[in-house]
Amino acid sequence: MSNHDTVRELVRDHGTTYAERAGITLRDKPSPLFQLLVLTQLASVPISAGIAADAAREVFRAGWRTPERLRDATWQQRVDALGRAHYKRYDESTSAKLEELADAVLGTCRGDLRRLRPDSHGGVGTLHEAIEGFPRIGPTGAGIFCREVQAVWPEARPYFDDRAARRRRPGAAHRSRPAREPGAAARRRTAGCGARRSGQLLAVS
Repeated sequence: MSNHDTVRELVRDHGTTYAERAGITLRDKPSPLFQLLVLTQLASVPISAGIAADAAREVFRAGWRTPERLRDATWQQRVDALGRAHYKRYDESTSAKLEELADAVLGTCRGDLRRLRPDSHGGVGTLHEAIEGFPRIGPTGAGIFCREVQAVWPEARPYFDDRAARRRRPGAAHRSRPAREPGAAARRRTAGCGARRSGQLLAVS
């Protein structure tokens, strides 16, 4: 069974992806990839996956599908959108973090996350570190992005973080998050977006 077949079988057996829950039609284009990063940030706080996906839907429904549009929205507009999805306790701080995220993507990747795409499977560690360097996205969030983006970036296949690995069928291929090299944290975003680098996220809970 190929890596792509493994991913498809896992999705069939274990449900929809986070991108599907959030209404994202994932493609190798700047806007869908940015939407995935927004979803990743929203899911990187102690809140249910369903609420994070609903919050992302509200953000995108408001028309903020690019870093420019998200940055141009007012703080209160973003708070109101998150509130409609019952994204409570984190709505005000997240409104500010969403603006920071948009600024970071525009500043380091010139608005195009395809600059992070690995050239080969061996570059997934660099991708993970680059995503972890964005505001409020830690190791778990970076794993979310890497698991999801393999649907459109074949170089990332197969990628399963620890949560997805526990749900995989016995004998299926497993790729856990690569270990960081010393000093990598300081280089994450600038190194990752400086040149072209190179799935599907199982919505497990």
